[in-house]
Amino acid sequence: MTQNHLAFPDWLSVRAQHVEHVLDDFLPAADVLPARLHEAMRYAVLGGGKRVRAALVYAAGQAVPVSGSAVAVNASLDHAAAAVELIHAYSLVHDDLPCMDDDTLRRGRPTTHVQFDEATAMLAGDALQPLAFELLARMPIAPALVGQAVQVLGRAAGSLGMAGGQAIDLLSVGTVLARDELQTMHSMKTGAMLAASVALGGIVAGASSQARQALDGYAQAVGLAFQVVDDILDVTADSAALGKTPGKDADDNKPTYVSLLGLEGARAFAGELRQTALQALGPLGDSSARLAQLADFIVLRDR
Repeated sequence: MTQNHLAFPDWLSVRAQHVEHVLDDFLPAADVLPARLHEAMRYAVLGGGKRVRAALVYAAGQAVPVSGSAVAVNASLDHAAAAVELIHAYSLVHDDLPCMDDDTLRRGRPTTHVQFDEATAMLAGDALQPLAFELLARMPIAPALVGQAVQVLGRAAGSLGMAGGQAIDLLSVGTVLARDELQTMHSMKTGAMLAASVALGGIVAGASSQARQALDGYAQAVGLAFQVVDDILDVTADSAALGKTPGKDADDNKPTYVSLLGLEGARAFAGELRQTALQALGPLGDSSARLAQLADFIVLRDR
């Protein structure tokens, strides 16, 4: 599972390919009835994306001593990594709909509602969400840990997390948010699911309370940093690099860290969050190296 000998880019590529195979196995086949729905689900999930959330699950599981059967933990990490990617995919399908962000490009391809139709896209997102929780429920670890994992993912995806953050985002179009309001919105909309990914890795591996505290400090910082960098890339990257429509936040008059702090101010804030994330990993020692590398990747990425 760890591939400690690999350079980080190779490790990340291996993890992405691995979770792609896991997702392919867990998703219903495209020819199973209702075939069009299953085809849309597979289109939304497979064939693209950095798989950062899955990588965070695996890296967090690697960062703490494993409690229990290594085979069971490894299998459960696959379930958890697939679950966060399914929730992420469902959120993108729904966010891209005309009633939300009304986007036509995602991961360099037509968005799901453009490729299929709005009703099918809505149902695909609806179906991906319960599948994620089914996978967590099937993890071969202690039932108490399964319950904790379900609770963590449910809260992160719900009205106090990702869905709530999206609601605030929609209500904030055309308004000016104070810095703390913008941070709250992004911590919910984007940060909550990234933090949940880290937490799930720790839960599955049986992390101690001290280790979970360190993971949480890291996750809060890196989750917010991810959105700050997204705001930067929306201004600086082109569609070929970004894989989605650039400049859309500004066109839609949405509040962002760039609009609030300016481009250089947003870059400086992302750098501060990176340092906070790295410092939080101190108690975990060398085993947290992959998490540190992911923090660097998230803040220094160009797409």
